[in-house]
Amino acid sequence: MALGDLGKIDEVIHGRLRLGIMVYLADAEAADFTELKTVLEATQGNLSVHLKKLEEAGYVAISKSFVNNKPLTRVAITPEGRTAFAIYLEALGGLIGRKG
Repeated sequence: MALGDLGKIDEVIHGRLRLGIMVYLADAEAADFTELKTVLEATQGNLSVHLKKLEEAGYVAISKSFVNNKPLTRVAITPEGRTAFAIYLEALGGLIGRKG
């Protein structure tokens, strides 16, 4: 076990809901707010708070528009977010003894 990897665990990503967001976006690249809310079984307010934290860290980009006069919020993983997520997964792997 490499406890040195503990310091590489990104607290922004490590929260349960934020981790779920990053896992989903790492695969999907982008998703709309309602899709994330459904997949993660999150409340609107809770999801908004966690998306804001990821956005402030530069890990996701949030865009707002209108489609058929309805608001649409899209969330996309950024290159910085993808890199931070890869580092996070590598550190987690180091902690559990898996070699990257």
